[in-house]
Amino acid sequence: MINFFAILTIVKFRIREFLYEYNYSILAPLISNLLFVIIFSTIDRYYSLSLDGITFIEFLVPGLIVMTVAQESFDNPSVSIINSKQIGSFDDFLLAPLSRIEIFISYIVSQIIIGLILGLINFIILSYFISFNYFSIFSFTYYLTLVIIFFASIGSVVGFLAYRWDTQSTVSSFFISPINFLSGTFFSINALPENFRVILIYNPYYYIISFFRDSFYIKTELNLYINFIIIMFVSLIVKMIRICYRKLKCMIFGELEEESRNF
Repeated sequence: MINFFAILTIVKFRIREFLYEYNYSILAPLISNLLFVIIFSTIDRYYSLSLDGITFIEFLVPGLIVMTVAQESFDNPSVSIINSKQIGSFDDFLLAPLSRIEIFISYIVSQIIIGLILGLINFIILSYFISFNYFSIFSFTYYLTLVIIFFASIGSVVGFLAYRWDTQSTVSSFFISPINFLSGTFFSINALPENFRVILIYNPYYYIISFFRDSFYIKTELNLYINFIIIMFVSLIVKMIRICYRKLKCMIFGELEEESRNF
């Protein structure tokens, strides 16, 4: 039986931790996005840039929101787990009456709430710079949740497997950042040469950002593309859960074996 009380306790603790460190977790990415918007707004005022029938700023803002949430969804669980392992507090999770899957679920659920809060704050502030014809809270929540689950799963796996900060930084630099920047956040696929469009066509993250952006300006419906993405994401998440399950199993039994030898 799933220990919902323990999961809720961890979720509440991680949300309080997120809000307590608001300078790093909320203000820093918000200020970065504001700088992006202000700089590109100035450029757009002189050059009147337009992409896919909307102004460049209207094109940029939804992508910035998704990119910010994605980066935070990777960084937050991975940094939290690695830090807990280094200071020794992660042993409390291993000794608590929690299964391996419950530990993983608690990090994902807490990150969904954290990511949606961060996305909503960025939307409220950045929407001042754009005018949108249509906005669906369902689409906003749905697409962001997909992104959060995917990147939080990667972040949790990295946190469980890594013991040093440079491992987390390497994954962020060589995997997370390229995915973010090669997903159509700052450019339209129509502006790319034919040979380079393949990079975006086979990047499932590109479709998430495209659907999220469309939900601001046109009424969209779920279709075969998004169903394909969901299946792909679920498959990856299941694989990540299995990796974490085996890793935590080794950690727990390794701890017990070491304690029995010391005893």
